[in-house]
Amino acid sequence: MNYIHELSAWPKLQWDSETLTTPLAEVRHRQGRLLGKIEALGFDLRTEANLSVITADVVKSSAIEGESLNPKEVRSSIARRLGLDVAQLPIPSRDVEGVVEMMLDATQNFTNELTSDRLFDWHAALFPTGRSGTSRIAVARWRPEEADPMRVVSGPLGSEKIHFEAPTAKRLKSEMKQFIKWFNQPPSIDPVLIAGLAHFWFVTIHPFEDGNGRTARAIADMALARADGIKERFYSMSSQIEAERKDYYSRLETAQRGGLDITGWLLWFLDCLGRAIDDAEVLLASVLNKARLWERINQQPVNERQRLVINRMLDGFEGFLTTSKYAKLAKCSSDTALRDIRELLERGVLLVNPGKGRSTSYRMADPENIRIEGDI
Repeated sequence: MNYIHELSAWPKLQWDSETLTTPLAEVRHRQGRLLGKIEALGFDLRTEANLSVITADVVKSSAIEGESLNPKEVRSSIARRLGLDVAQLPIPSRDVEGVVEMMLDATQNFTNELTSDRLFDWHAALFPTGRSGTSRIAVARWRPEEADPMRVVSGPLGSEKIHFEAPTAKRLKSEMKQFIKWFNQPPSIDPVLIAGLAHFWFVTIHPFEDGNGRTARAIADMALARADGIKERFYSMSSQIEAERKDYYSRLETAQRGGLDITGWLLWFLDCLGRAIDDAEVLLASVLNKARLWERINQQPVNERQRLVINRMLDGFEGFLTTSKYAKLAKCSSDTALRDIRELLERGVLLVNPGKGRSTSYRMADPENIRIEGDI
């Protein structure tokens, strides 16, 4: 069976508009409902939601490719670039800075044209050392002929299964010229469909030696930013794809080995996007809960040690809090940590988990359980 890019009519992709009408309308409705809720939030909450979503998007897009980024470094890099407070956050590595640079350029500057030079800049940012792992690769240029054949494989060495083979390097200049021209033209279809098409088309061309998946998802995010008409991101397509990674690769492989009709891929893309928007509702609830909690706490301000630890517990803290963890986080003695914890217990900010002695641990209370002066 031929790959889709070997068909004579490639890249004239086709789809059944009637089949896509209802799922597209449902996704657009969910987008509008989510953005309507976001619009009603204050600046600080919108900023926190945007920061959390972009952090997740960067971390998960890399995780899809098997690369693990430190979420706190990612958050630090994004916050600094957006002019936000980076206190208590680590200095990000070059690898983190590069992925963040690409993602923010795609979404913050979504109205700008996509060009080969812009894509080369993204690629250079992804691979600042000129290497992918320990291997030297061609950076900021289309993959060279010596890199052919470019294949997506799985399985042990000697028994690999070939899932896909990309167009040869000789075709790349022409292929990318067509893709870029199409992406920049005034839209004749819904921008959400453009996101799904662009993702599939770019990753099928596979123009780079490495980084094609992350770049394809950045291009899709750029199209989704155009669909929303705003720079801020309040849902993460990459997070949902990472959660459905096996199905994601299966759907890509099926479409890349099929005919020019990619209705099936677009249906999956719309369904996945819908689930990403649903998950954003959970994130929004978390942001609102955090805001309500601090609104209660700040009526009787806590000390800086307590503030630092509470923020850490609200931002992806693993497990439960203990006296030793508190002392380590706040860089204080165990006696001071215990005194701080007792104050937070008295105010209802922390609750004691079952267990005593050395196993004593604590969790955050719900906002309504926090006591303030004047409460009966």
